[in-house]
Amino acid sequence: MTLLRVTANRLLEEYTSESLVEKLLERMLFERGITVARAEQRSWGNSLPSFAADLRHGGLGDVEMLIEYKLPLSSRRADVVLAGVHPDTGAPSYVVVELKQWSSAALFEDDPGMVTVPHLGGPVLHPVAQVAGYCEYIGDFARALRGQDDPLAGIAYLHNVHDPGEVADLSAYPATAEGRLFTGADTDAMLAYLRTRLKPGAPSGYAADALLNSPAAPSQQLLAVAAEEVRERQVFHLIGNQKLAVDLVLHDVERARAADTKRVLVVTGGPGSGKSAIALALLGDLARRGRTVLHATGSRSFTTTLRQVAGARAPRVKAMFKYFNQFVTADRNGLDVLILDEAHRIRETSANRYTRAADRTGRPQVDELIAAARVPLFLLDEHQVVRPGELGSLPQIRAYAASLGLETVHIALDDQFRCGGSERYVEWVLDLVGLGERAPWTWTGDDGFEVRIAETPWDFERTLSEQRDKGYSARMTAGYCWPWSDPTPERTLVPDVVIDDWARPWNSKSDRRMGDVPPSQLWATEDGGFGQVGCVYTAQGFEYDWSGVILGPDLVWRDGRFVVRRDENRDPSLKSKKNLTDVRFDLLIRNTYKVLLTRGMVGTVLYSTDEETREALRRLVQQ
Repeated sequence: MTLLRVTANRLLEEYTSESLVEKLLERMLFERGITVARAEQRSWGNSLPSFAADLRHGGLGDVEMLIEYKLPLSSRRADVVLAGVHPDTGAPSYVVVELKQWSSAALFEDDPGMVTVPHLGGPVLHPVAQVAGYCEYIGDFARALRGQDDPLAGIAYLHNVHDPGEVADLSAYPATAEGRLFTGADTDAMLAYLRTRLKPGAPSGYAADALLNSPAAPSQQLLAVAAEEVRERQVFHLIGNQKLAVDLVLHDVERARAADTKRVLVVTGGPGSGKSAIALALLGDLARRGRTVLHATGSRSFTTTLRQVAGARAPRVKAMFKYFNQFVTADRNGLDVLILDEAHRIRETSANRYTRAADRTGRPQVDELIAAARVPLFLLDEHQVVRPGELGSLPQIRAYAASLGLETVHIALDDQFRCGGSERYVEWVLDLVGLGERAPWTWTGDDGFEVRIAETPWDFERTLSEQRDKGYSARMTAGYCWPWSDPTPERTLVPDVVIDDWARPWNSKSDRRMGDVPPSQLWATEDGGFGQVGCVYTAQGFEYDWSGVILGPDLVWRDGRFVVRRDENRDPSLKSKKNLTDVRFDLLIRNTYKVLLTRGMVGTVLYSTDEETREALRRLVQQ
């Protein structure tokens, strides 16, 4: 939870700036398996000893400093959390500290929440907003703080600013208990404020222990906010087995609490069958009942979009949307419910290059997820496994639950809401790409859904543009059969997807908007995404009215069926023939195109780069 726990006095007595940086680097390497940039190392060496000296000068040398404190169920870290005793109540008291080395800063285009700093580029978040966000998050998730009166405060300390005029713009940001600004010019005022929160000379070890050992779960206040926000934005109505799934989860929550029992719930369904509608409905219902619940996926794009949808007006709600790999150290049964959306993306383990050495235990990710809640709910579509190492399937989850002595209850969603509600189209796609039980057959049409074949890439894009002119949403996607370049130094995208004289860029790799181009995780949903070609990783989990799909040379029609050509694929995650057999590769490519072909709500436009395949598509689609 923290890289280093030390009092200010001990830090100054036992470490030089150089040895402190070495210690933190050693801990970072052990905790996350990585090092940090030189700039952050300089920040540690300059800021931490300086701040510790200020604390000792102010009589707070015995206060515990939790350096690089990791926020519960998050990868974010606060620079320092001071742990001590409140001078008035005698209860544990904490101050979150954001240390900045800046010597000057100004508001970004008069926006009170963003600032620019020389040599940093920008904009960056106002430091008071940053530390207030940390306080809010810790208050929402650290159970050790529940029931305490005013246990948490935050400050941003710009210790290198000795002329207040250099940051005059920043002082207008409103000060609250969660965040207020101090500079090197008013260190005495900063120390006086800290003494109102932390008692000088009081033993602080038990306060630090309480926070570091605190279980993590959403607070009742956060659940109340989530309930209100999700209810206000709920625009779907549950029917049939969707309603059954919600009722079963609510039933199991009360059953598990009353009888201290546990079982695993799995809901399966194809694209558009309402899995995510169930997830959001449950999030709202459980929050209204005061039950601790979190939502998790394995998809950055999907999680980012859900955070926007469910937390549009209440940013705190975004913290309730996590990733599968954030439950490595979660408390056993610490939550009432963990909703695992897109569970077909569960991986063998949660370990990656950022995982600390102590957590590289080989523990299966599915075990971490089942253990984290009294009621783990898996929502999945087995035909959407598109990456090596993705293991989420009903048989695998059921088998693992059985090995733990747990019962699994399965609900299949039969209703179809994507693709114009056309079950027939979904069946056609499955049979077309070789995932169904029948040979490919001719599409003759279905009410409410349309399939078109484009003869050229220009015709392909023009057809989609015409639908956009009519007010429909549309996106172009393709198999990963072309290189994917980084943006140019001028921050423009490279047109890598080249077909004859037609060329378009892949969607942006960036997490930030570049001019009119949306960030990668919002390519499917934000304005500006039509000019680029998306891949399965940015399209999966989303829908739009018209879906344009380019079949690349990795899937072509030969001898009456689609065949996969491995050498034509450019996806780096699929390259290793040692770790990925040809049989597994074949299935992943078919699943990839199945995902791309089932994104549309109104229609699909198909184009193949291969002439023989285009000829087959002409026969298989009755235009």
